[in-house]
Amino acid sequence: MSHGARVIRTGVSSGGPVAPPSITTASSSAGSDAELMDGAYFRSCAGMLKVAQMISLLIGFISVNSSPWVDYSAFSYFQIVTMCDLVMILFFYIIHIFRIHRKLTCVSWPLAEFLHYLIGTILLLIASIVAASRSYNLSGLVAGATFGFLATILCVLSIWSSYKVSCITQSTSK
Repeated sequence: MSHGARVIRTGVSSGGPVAPPSITTASSSAGSDAELMDGAYFRSCAGMLKVAQMISLLIGFISVNSSPWVDYSAFSYFQIVTMCDLVMILFFYIIHIFRIHRKLTCVSWPLAEFLHYLIGTILLLIASIVAASRSYNLSGLVAGATFGFLATILCVLSIWSSYKVSCITQSTSK
């Protein structure tokens, strides 16, 4: 299976010395590994925003999980929403890191990400409000609700960036 044209440098010219084969195979295999991941996405604004969202969701989950609960249903809902959001953000992060969105073109990835952030942010906002109202001044529960609100704000920023990519760019390209 061919993935496009590839230039192989052997180090051999018409009259020059022959290069050792280990150097040639090492350089060609390093090139294929470098093509697998998108290193620029790590440092991009969208990549760092996803990492900040995952960290705030994880801290909120751990804060609520390690605190004594007063109202079981409110905080179990908060935990379910934070973990589902965390898993989906990690899923989209992996999609971008490994450039899967370029290989699976049957899915509109910007639209899927926009819808995920829209639904996930609404559910996270509701869960954070419920967790804040039922925290009864327990420090772990207040911290969990605070990080839930922080993740909500970060998700709103992602909604805006996803909206700009999926809706504004498509309307200007027509």
